[in-house]
Amino acid sequence: MRIELLRELCEVPGPPGREERVRELVIRELEPVVDDILVDAMGNVIARRAGRGGPKLMITAHMDEIGFMITHIDDNGFIRFIPLGGFDAKTLVAQSVVVHGRNDIPGVLGTKPVHILSEEEKKAAPKIEDFFIDVGLPKDEVLKRVAPGDVATRAPQFRDIGETVNGKSFDDRMGVFLLIEAVRAVRDGKADLYAVASVQEEVGLRGAQVATRNIEPDVGIALDVTLANDVPDAKAHEQVTKLGAGAAIKVMDSSVLSTPSLVAFMRRIAEEEGIPHQMEILPRGGTDTSAMQRFGKGAAVGCISVPTRYVHSVIEMCHRKDVEAGIRLLEALIRRIHECPLVP
Repeated sequence: MRIELLRELCEVPGPPGREERVRELVIRELEPVVDDILVDAMGNVIARRAGRGGPKLMITAHMDEIGFMITHIDDNGFIRFIPLGGFDAKTLVAQSVVVHGRNDIPGVLGTKPVHILSEEEKKAAPKIEDFFIDVGLPKDEVLKRVAPGDVATRAPQFRDIGETVNGKSFDDRMGVFLLIEAVRAVRDGKADLYAVASVQEEVGLRGAQVATRNIEPDVGIALDVTLANDVPDAKAHEQVTKLGAGAAIKVMDSSVLSTPSLVAFMRRIAEEEGIPHQMEILPRGGTDTSAMQRFGKGAAVGCISVPTRYVHSVIEMCHRKDVEAGIRLLEALIRRIHECPLVP
């Protein structure tokens, strides 16, 4: 596993609509191994490799991460923002950020000190609007560097912890990593392959919708993370997946029911090739899988998910074995997708 590439992907900033730095990395890695590569008007990267009479296969992973958009700079230089994507506000307490204005500026997420909170405020859950960004500069200096409409991301901190990797933006740089590694490894599949690094998934699957309309795939495979709720006090039936138990094959989430014949095929090749795997039934949440199913002419769809603890925080955690299993399963799919009976 090319851990330094994974680190680079996870640490580079790319909130919705501002994925250009991630896009550069994807193009760098895929351009040498595909027939052609383009960036569409939305900003999706679409890398194509001609096959030998197999189905049209679209594989997508989204480049964007949850982030913030700057809305206001007050008289004291404090920066207000709105979220880009879904946040649990309590994960923002005492976090560092980077504001991407004329240049990158370090900052912190500030809020009212606990010492002066009322008893009611202490009991209440924090809200996004309680927070502001402090870059340690007066207003006139902030205005030279930052304007409303600029974006900010959480500060990178990629680490190895035991058998896992840990950091921000695994959702969905982990999927982008799987996409790059499998496409580079498998060059002899029969399918007409379209490897898509999509944009703006965190704000409504927008990039994948446009790419699907243009490609009109027969088969669509999304790559994303899923919940590993295998933590203390979680009941067995609430875990969704477990860290270290293998790549997850999505059966459903709240936006999609994966194509049963494709789910069965993915499970069969995982068993035949000895790839550790588990089945994913996610009661809430969605991925680019549903965009490929519902747009264009419609496609048979499935998803390979990497089990992840603490999703949408700065301490997302994935097991190395699950990442490796996800790459192997995707490689097998690229090689063998022509064997799958494409029926509902």
